[in-house]
Order: sequence, then structure tokens, then C-alpha cells
Amino acid sequence: MVVADERSPRDGKFIEIIGHYNPLTEPTSFVVDEEKALKWLKTGAQPTETAARLLSKAGVMEKFKPAAKKKVQTAKPKKKKSKAGAKAESTAEESSS
Repeated sequence: MVVADERSPRDGKFIEIIGHYNPLTEPTSFVVDEEKALKWLKTGAQPTETAARLLSKAGVMEKFKPAAKKKVQTAKPKKKKSKAGAKAESTAEESSS
């Protein structure tokens, strides 16, 4: 399992090796460096469907999801007064003067 630029060919240059998978052994063997995998996921790497499935079996995606689910609190937009409400306030102010 490698980290590669999406523009690279499938068998082309890669950035880093993060693990290996051998389906021919009994049972199948899959070794992944969780620290490297999490680092790349946190920096925005998008795993293929197969890589995501393998990372899920290894427990990496579960460790990544809680970090991804942290909600960033954003300011709620202020409610705009409707034109009718604004006119009512301005006529109320004018009549009180």
C-alpha cells in the first residue's frame, strides 16, 4: 500500500510506502504503519475504495473518523429582519417622535 499523487500512473512513482497486503497467504496478511496512514489521512489523502476497506479492517479508519467528526463551531448567521418588520419599527419610531 502506497501514497501516490492522483495524477501518477497506477504503477508509477509513489510518495511513500505505508504497508503491504498479500492475499495469497493463509490467512491473508496485511501490515500497515498506522501512524503514517493516519498522518496522510489527516493531511487530506483520499484512499481508494479498496484501500479504505483494508484500512477499515486494520482499524485505521475508525481511529481517523473521530478526529474527522470533530465539529468546528461556526458563527450562526444573524436573522435578517423582514421588510415588513423593519417598516413597522421605523413607523413606530417616527410616531413616538
